[in-house]
Amino acid sequence: MPLFWKPYKSDVTQFIDEMRAKKPTLEAEQRAGRGLLWDRPQDREALAEFSAARVPQKAYVYQTEPK
Repeated sequence: MPLFWKPYKSDVTQFIDEMRAKKPTLEAEQRAGRGLLWDRPQDREALAEFSAARVPQKAYVYQTEPK
């Protein structure tokens, strides 16, 4: 390694580091947003009913039925 070698940081990594430095609450806000949509308890009975009521799709959706 050369004597004056600097470790490489990509532009994306630099951008993310700058963004985290400017807004330290960013990670907490992202976790709160994830909690709104994804981290919810699942109703297994409703999920079973949805999968039981599912209608199988035909191989070619736009094919019309012959008359």
